[in-house]
Amino acid sequence: MAYWRQGDARSWAKSDDTPVTEADLAVDAALRARLTAARPDYGWLSEESPDDPDRLGRARVFVVDPIDGTRDFAKGGRQWAHALAVVEDGAPIASVILLPLRDALFAAARGQGATRDGSPIRVSARRDLAGARVLATRASMLPGRWTCPPPRLRRENRASLSLRLARVAEGRFDATFSFRATWDWDIAPGALIAAEAGAAVTDMHGGGFAFNAADPRSPGLIVAPPALHGALRRCMITNP
Repeated sequence: MAYWRQGDARSWAKSDDTPVTEADLAVDAALRARLTAARPDYGWLSEESPDDPDRLGRARVFVVDPIDGTRDFAKGGRQWAHALAVVEDGAPIASVILLPLRDALFAAARGQGATRDGSPIRVSARRDLAGARVLATRASMLPGRWTCPPPRLRRENRASLSLRLARVAEGRFDATFSFRATWDWDIAPGALIAAEAGAAVTDMHGGGFAFNAADPRSPGLIVAPPALHGALRRCMITNP
């Protein structure tokens, strides 16, 4: 928050041309020091740490996005979050998404439901595509992405994919989806929260996620109440 308030956190482009700031690295270092000291047998997978293949041999792994929504953070925006999951044998078993500027904490544990600030949350009851409120990029609505005419969805977007998942989990939006490959740190925390809130959570092909693989990426994302999830899948082109 000190970096955000100053509004002048030093930033630069990484090798994949995505941005990073000194705040990302500071949060990453602080979390890693604290969490691995408490759980030295856990592996570590973070967007802002060099990948260590040692994680592949660990039963449990911290999967972390220190600041999800770095571009927005660097511009002084409010659509960013801290996201953290504990993954066990490829599946998240505990996760949190913290929105410091909203003073909101989303959390879940496997089999124990999902909460916002300690109160239970639930996905919407939406079943039909027409009029559904979704969080997705403008490019996701291009005709070439759909087998049918693009449905009349009420579309918005958020800079943070974790935030998008949290908003679906609490029922503020009906669905979120991405045709692009997604990184574990972007989706593992929110995937558990959304699933525990009643959402169907799959990749773009309808398959489940196996986190902490050698290549920590998955083919897209669809998160929605089960009936709406099915309606989206039937209308999408999964290999545009």
